[in-house]
Amino acid sequence: MTHNWMDVWIGRPPGEGGGGEDGPTSALPRDLVREASRRLSLATLVCTDLLVLGLVLQGFAVLTGFMEFTPGLRDTSGIISAGLVLSLCVYIAARSGRWSPAVLLDLGLLYEVGIGFVIGVAQHWLFRPYDDSLPGVSWLCLLILLFPTIVPNTPGKTLIAALAVANMDVVGIGVSYLRGNPNPTPSLVFLTLEFLPNYVCAFLAIVPSIVIRNLGGAVREARRMGSYELEAKLGSGGMGEVWRARHRLLARPAAIKLIRSEIFGLGGARGSRVAVERFEREAQATAQLHSPHTVQLYDFGTTPNGAFYYVMELLEGLDLETLVGRFGPVDPARAVFLLRQICHSLSEAHGAGLIHRDVKPANVYVCRIGQDYDFIKVLDFGLVKAEAGALNEKSVATTRDTTSGTPAYMAPELALGRREFDGRVDLYALGCIGYWLVTGALVFDAATPVEMLMKHVHDVPVVPSARTEIEVPEALDRLLLQCLSKDPDERPVSAAELLAELEDLGRELAWDNVRARAWWEMHRPEEAASRRAGASQGAASGKRDH
Repeated sequence: MTHNWMDVWIGRPPGEGGGGEDGPTSALPRDLVREASRRLSLATLVCTDLLVLGLVLQGFAVLTGFMEFTPGLRDTSGIISAGLVLSLCVYIAARSGRWSPAVLLDLGLLYEVGIGFVIGVAQHWLFRPYDDSLPGVSWLCLLILLFPTIVPNTPGKTLIAALAVANMDVVGIGVSYLRGNPNPTPSLVFLTLEFLPNYVCAFLAIVPSIVIRNLGGAVREARRMGSYELEAKLGSGGMGEVWRARHRLLARPAAIKLIRSEIFGLGGARGSRVAVERFEREAQATAQLHSPHTVQLYDFGTTPNGAFYYVMELLEGLDLETLVGRFGPVDPARAVFLLRQICHSLSEAHGAGLIHRDVKPANVYVCRIGQDYDFIKVLDFGLVKAEAGALNEKSVATTRDTTSGTPAYMAPELALGRREFDGRVDLYALGCIGYWLVTGALVFDAATPVEMLMKHVHDVPVVPSARTEIEVPEALDRLLLQCLSKDPDERPVSAAELLAELEDLGRELAWDNVRARAWWEMHRPEEAASRRAGASQGAASGKRDH
């Protein structure tokens, strides 16, 4: 690929028209731009070390008698101390979080020039003779070469800053002359030759910028999933990773679930085929569903290296596992409010002949969407199974002799490996979720997954109200225990029936958008105030436990 020199100079990515959310810095890898705060902080620490080293060497020279402490030497210490103050100010600015990454990168260039000025003036504050011997090497050379590797910027900006720093020896000599030191030479040309290494280093400084820029283009290409580009990893698990992404043409953010290609190679040819079919099934099943409480699917496909991915809406909020783990059991009225929305999603899925089979708190997100708070989204239909006639046989292929799901939320018929089951396995799991919401505890405690499965098969759960200090209505106790019945026939007939019962209960237990908003403004103010999609979806999507 050929690059127009002007594109390289201003930092425009190849083939793009410039601009973008990061402006000219969009030519750099986005991860690097987002790290601007950390990198600039590191640069200030490195420069501080260099300045302190100068003070230490100066003090050592005085103590050993190599130099005599004079007012001029004291002034030099003051100049270096001013550089330390500058470093502290820039460090505070970088860590404050008030500046955008693009601004911080440009601030880094100004800081580089400022430290160069300090070094240049300090080096020449005291008079020293110059002659026509071989050029010396200034401390500025180290700054010119080191700084762009820590805080890279576009080649054009890097070169301008490097040339400015390279001139600081000449500036330092000018300042020295103005304070009364003898003019070291009548020839500006001679001074330029004296510090020729500075200018050589300035042109070498753009090499890291060009390399990083080209790597940034390669990274962007590698991260493109169809029309989407990966931006930041949100979470990871045994099956793969979840990334925040953006559409290359639209402003809409998204979450991409990327399944590792090596997963498809497990179990030989049949295992690979089943794995691919499984994730295709998840995408196809989710795409069939239109409930507002089911996560929306935008796209899916495979990468050139064989990894499977699908693109979902990016959610702002937290999963129910995190909600209870961080804030404790929820008000029963709120629990009913959340369970109703989960039923809405499951009711449509069951009506389409699709069984989720992995309903659990980590797969249910409570979100803020627009002006709606406590808005539920059900995720991860990766274990979805079709009831007879819903999908063709090939699309419901599963690995033989395996039990899929999460033991703590698995219905007895699934724990026993029975092949005949229906949507009531999801209602059992929903009962486990309701139990978790109002008590903050699992239905059963067990040391191993096998022990947990056996408890779901044989043990009778303790009534929820007996395991919490929160007052749980008797009707909610009864409804949750009904969902947790060992016999599927004793559970609610369908998600639609359970939804109707929860709605009746919800009329008695008042929880609405006003109360939900008040909770979010108190406990999640950064999300309650935001109008952009957050980046917290990946934690749950990466926590698959089969």
